[in-house]
Amino acid sequence: MAERNNPDTTAQKEALGVNRLNKRLDMLDQRLDNIDSMVSAVAERVMKRPIALIVTCPHCGREIEIGIIGSEKPKK
Repeated sequence: MAERNNPDTTAQKEALGVNRLNKRLDMLDQRLDNIDSMVSAVAERVMKRPIALIVTCPHCGREIEIGIIGSEKPKK
């Protein structure tokens, strides 16, 4: 005989799925906010003085140094 799903069980599973999805979206939103804060801090620093970014290539392992100079003159 074929088993029938209990409507309460199906509704509970869907509610758990929605709750899990909401939690993951909240975590993603928090991560994006953190990334936005870091990018903003770097942009502010670049506008004030030179900065060097060192990035390691994931394929060959070589380090690439990127120098960025802002257009704002440093104030004393």
